[in-house]
Amino acid sequence: MVASPPENLRGVMPRPVEFLDDAIVEARAAYLWYRKRSEVAAARFRDEFHRAITAIRSSPEAWPPYVHETRRYLFRRFPFFVVYRMTSEEIQVVAVVHARRRPGYWKDR
Repeated sequence: MVASPPENLRGVMPRPVEFLDDAIVEARAAYLWYRKRSEVAAARFRDEFHRAITAIRSSPEAWPPYVHETRRYLFRRFPFFVVYRMTSEEIQVVAVVHARRRPGYWKDR
């Protein structure tokens, strides 16, 4: 049997990050789009995506509330952002959104 951490330490321990299938498809499509054009750009996109997920995992409340009880992390070098929600058990990545794509297409997830 696995013991739960004490109530006062739960906020300190990072929650696992889970991805909705659509978010995985979006991240992969963006990476492939950049890779078609430039291996360097694709590598930079991948690195920025990994930095985003690492930052979200370590401090999920650092980014402001967004819509539908989500938060978003804006990429610095690419026109993308990660939409995520927090549950008591995990951080759920809902979408990897191009900033110029139709707004809110992911809201029903």
